[in-house]
Amino acid sequence: MTGSDSKANESKAGESKQQVYTLVVEVGRKPGDGLPDKSTGAALMCYASGVDEAEAVRETVAILKQADLAPLDVEGYGTLDERLKAGDEIDADERELMQRALDENSVVVAQMTPFFD
Repeated sequence: MTGSDSKANESKAGESKQQVYTLVVEVGRKPGDGLPDKSTGAALMCYASGVDEAEAVRETVAILKQADLAPLDVEGYGTLDERLKAGDEIDADERELMQRALDENSVVVAQMTPFFD
């Protein structure tokens, strides 16, 4: 095996390590955040790809900040396999969004629930 073959195999192995994590991010208010008037913040259900949950969290927080949101807290619910083992029911639409996050190596915001006092 040549050096270039070794690098190609490492790259393929690295790609297969990407997984999708389910995250719920609590955001506060910030000017221009696009949240409903009179809301005090929101919870965002996100699917984020990463080699581990820490990377998925970092990428999600960075993207939400770029979108003028103010992330306060992130709670991880694990990968698809972890959620299935925990007994979660995951419908076809949710699986499709998870696959999109994996295919695009991105963060998909699947749901936004505003908070009101």
